[in-house]
Amino acid sequence: MSTIFVVEDEAEIRQLLVDYLAQAGHTVVAHERGDQALTDIRAQQPDLVLLDVMLPGIDGLEVCRQVREFSHVPIIFLTARHDEVDRIVGLRLGADDYVVKPFSPREVVARVEALLRRSQWQQAAPVSNDSSPLQLDSGSYQAYWQQQLLDLTPVEFRLLTMLSKHPGRVYSRDELINAAYDDHRIVSDRTVDSHIKNLRHKLQNAGADDVIQAVYGVGYRFVNGKNVNGNK
Repeated sequence: MSTIFVVEDEAEIRQLLVDYLAQAGHTVVAHERGDQALTDIRAQQPDLVLLDVMLPGIDGLEVCRQVREFSHVPIIFLTARHDEVDRIVGLRLGADDYVVKPFSPREVVARVEALLRRSQWQQAAPVSNDSSPLQLDSGSYQAYWQQQLLDLTPVEFRLLTMLSKHPGRVYSRDELINAAYDDHRIVSDRTVDSHIKNLRHKLQNAGADDVIQAVYGVGYRFVNGKNVNGNK
């Protein structure tokens, strides 16, 4: 049983999500204010957060930004159809997914459970190579660059794992989408690019400059100083 926080100020939508998630067997905690939700996320450490963008107190984007300072909890944004900018900003702040209003509550439950499955995988052995500056532990979803912990979301971790399996190989956006999402949703290239941009920024902050390279018209590849065509 997982504990899900629903942070939504519209009472009807909030109750609908609470009812469907509870029927699916989850423990659900509802919030209508961003500041109160942030305090409780820190104190209670839920398994997943459904987070509206427009909230009283502090908005969902700021909640997400502050949560990512202390937690890797999966976050799914609830956004209006026309708020593409908010969706892109949310992904860059560390959200793992978004659901566009109006939505099917059954789809929301399916996305929640798909994300929970991915974030709770423990059976895979750590992926590591002592000669590489990148160390990945798929059991704990932790990644290190030269022994410095990278603050990655589950989606970013899966993308980095995929890219680094075969350094130098170019992965298409479709391949990366399939690695990041296992529920066959339609995800735009722009969404993938946003995740990659966020991942590259975090790697650069750890001293890993230009290890994820864009290949125009194709996709992305990973280089770590020992591979591909003279790249350093």
